Amino acid sequence: MKKTTPLKSLALLISCLFISSIGFGQTKLAEITFETPGGYSTDITEFTDQAISTGRDYFIRTDGSTINGVVFSNIQGSYYFAAQDIDGEGATLPVRFLMNNVNISGYTSLEFRVHLAEDDDGANEDWDDSDFVHFNYDIDNTGTFSDLLWIENDGTVFNTEPLIDTDYDGTGDGTAITNTFTQFTQNIAGTGSLLDIEIVFNLDSGDEDIAIDNIEIWGTLIPCGAPVTWDGSAWDNITGPDITTEAIINGNYNTSTANFSACSLTVNNNSTLTINDNTYIEIQNDITVDIGSSIDVQPYGSLVQNNDSGVVTNNGSMTVDKITAPMDAWYEYTYWSSPVSGETISNAITGSHPNRRFIFNGQTFLDHCAETGNNNILVCDDGFGNGVQDDIDDNGDDWQSISGVMQSGVGYATTLTQFAYNVAPGASNKTFRFTFTGDFHNGIYNIPIYRNDSETNDNNWNFIGNPYPSAIDVDLFLAANTVIDETNTFPPRPIVGAIYLWSQNTPPSAIANGNQQLNFSDSDFAIINGVTQIAGGDGISPTNRKIPSGQAFFVSYSDSATPVSTSINGDGHTIAQGNITFNNSMRTTGATDNSLFFKGSSSKKNSKTQANKLWLNLISDNGIFNQTAIAYVDSATDADDGSYFDTQKNAAIVTGAILYTNIEDSNKKFGIQGKAANSLDINETIQLGFKSNVGVATLFKLSIDHLQGDFLTNNTVYLKDNLLNKLHDLSASDYTFTSEVGEFNDRFEIVFNANSLSIDNIAVDKNSLSIIELDNDHVQFKTSNSLNIKTVAVFDLLGRQLYNFEGQKSSETYRLSNLNSSIYIAKVTLSNGAIITKKAVKK
Repeated sequence: MKKTTPLKSLALLISCLFISSIGFGQTKLAEITFETPGGYSTDITEFTDQAISTGRDYFIRTDGSTINGVVFSNIQGSYYFAAQDIDGEGATLPVRFLMNNVNISGYTSLEFRVHLAEDDDGANEDWDDSDFVHFNYDIDNTGTFSDLLWIENDGTVFNTEPLIDTDYDGTGDGTAITNTFTQFTQNIAGTGSLLDIEIVFNLDSGDEDIAIDNIEIWGTLIPCGAPVTWDGSAWDNITGPDITTEAIINGNYNTSTANFSACSLTVNNNSTLTINDNTYIEIQNDITVDIGSSIDVQPYGSLVQNNDSGVVTNNGSMTVDKITAPMDAWYEYTYWSSPVSGETISNAITGSHPNRRFIFNGQTFLDHCAETGNNNILVCDDGFGNGVQDDIDDNGDDWQSISGVMQSGVGYATTLTQFAYNVAPGASNKTFRFTFTGDFHNGIYNIPIYRNDSETNDNNWNFIGNPYPSAIDVDLFLAANTVIDETNTFPPRPIVGAIYLWSQNTPPSAIANGNQQLNFSDSDFAIINGVTQIAGGDGISPTNRKIPSGQAFFVSYSDSATPVSTSINGDGHTIAQGNITFNNSMRTTGATDNSLFFKGSSSKKNSKTQANKLWLNLISDNGIFNQTAIAYVDSATDADDGSYFDTQKNAAIVTGAILYTNIEDSNKKFGIQGKAANSLDINETIQLGFKSNVGVATLFKLSIDHLQGDFLTNNTVYLKDNLLNKLHDLSASDYTFTSEVGEFNDRFEIVFNANSLSIDNIAVDKNSLSIIELDNDHVQFKTSNSLNIKTVAVFDLLGRQLYNFEGQKSSETYRLSNLNSSIYIAKVTLSNGAIITKKAVKK
């Protein structure tokens, strides 16, 4: 089967050890032991120089072997985190260690525990008055951190032992930190949903050091209040439950009456709780369904549990219904992920073709070679010893048939049988309803993902899915799992910063590369990255930035991410494994969060100023739809910043046409490009790319889908056509054009200056270029100024490029044979970069 689906400074949701509470005593909510990589991020790359002679500068998770000469006792295992003279490697102090978005919902009496040590030789203490290590905390992402545990010297200018600063005044006055790891405990004031811990290090040269082990967050589960009972017509307290009280359903309840929240939920007395479309229930802790009773979640309803340790007890029935996106043929794929445990794919997706139920195996995906036009001829070398990629598995064993129980967090792709599709009412745009039956998924799921390290230039695709009976927030998912800067290795975040949702529109084609005779176009994927989102082939954009229940999607395992483990597969290839984390803090209760389902198809804190973002559409008179987006956001640059900001479009298989943006010094085609916020002014230029495989006469149209931000709202958006030397007001109307088959990276630009044409021509006009037809099909191109001709391209009126020549002098003559008598367009690039586009008549 062809890989049609595909066919890639943020908070981190902790993938930590969670322990269920017993009664209402203290519960360990999260911990970082440092025994394995992960659970934290740092704002600089970890390092060590290991050289005693240079002071052993380091900032690193270690077992001691990478920080020579340091000996600690009472280590809590083998590994810990250590820092010394951090500025010795050029870092700007202070630097930060982050443990973000710990789920504390439903807990009170929060407590922070940590083991601390320092390289104390008993004689020479090295902390100066300017040195410090501060532990701080923030609840629910307010952006303001509170003091938690501070370490300072005693106020002497130089060389004293580090002490706990009990009153946070910058002077150590408490217990000394020694070379024996000792646990320190501090209370965290307040309650909420998410907890962030930051450690701020200010340790400059002079052997100032600290070692940290076993960071733990503890809390006491808030007990549920007195139960509130629904009798089939009313709540016994009139107003209903809240997040602190137990809810008991003793008669049928439909959330069309009202959404509700509760501390725990019991459904009994042969009752049915129906969670209607665009409604929700939110349960803090446990859910119980007794014999004869049921909970049914409708296709766009949500059931959310907050406590990762909440128990699901099902002695009756639990079901989640889902409806596919509209389908125009039986062979269109839908991507699924089960929101319940124990469900089989044949029982859930009734009517699915038994030979077209698939999982995607990231361990076997290897893209080292490429074919052209699905010709079954693989080219595996670019002439420089490098592989050649087309985003297709070389031997076609990545998609594998599946039956049996659907695993949590795993993606599945299915089609219907032809019979099941044909007997359904309607002629096209048919939707199909399916039911997943089993215990609702809840809590933490760590889903293995893989990359084949035998080829590092391919995409390391993995197929995963939302495991819950509610939508999850994309930004929280990306925050938990994304390598933000793909040049560093902040564990345990394994993936590049984007997700791909199948949104098929382009018909399968014989010329699309793949492992079948007919293959789909990879350009039909909808994409969400860290800065925005774009629609897929069907034109539906995931603007709510939520992944609905039952939805599977593709991610790519980053080559820079530190693996959890490695192994050798049957082909002798090195396979790295990472883990994707899902947990309850990602789940959402918004009324429309779960309302968008695709077929097989921002920052942590909101800014008061709306970022400038522009979405552009490419459509055609024969049904093509393609979208690209440009976002001007903080933390992005105009270079390729990695997929969290700049996400590549799947352009290896283009059977229609696509629109994308270009970045200087990159050959990638970007579906979403993040640019520096301060780059946007009246002289800004956005380079657009266009690629077409449409071999019949077609009218294309470029348009603004929508835009946001003060600059884009208050300025005219112009489309510059360098081929025809036109400047079009795209804010006022769409731009229609024709094109030959090919790839065009220099034809279109977005500009905001109405004088862009004259500015780009740098005082050079059409009259400075003469085109003279000579004998024997020779044509002379000559400038009347001192500029030389760099290139000459000749096009017909349909935009098809017929010739492309290079030049060196101010007068160049070329032979243009096989031209009929007609009007042609010459695009001449001069030595100063100016472009002259001029019409000429062939007699």
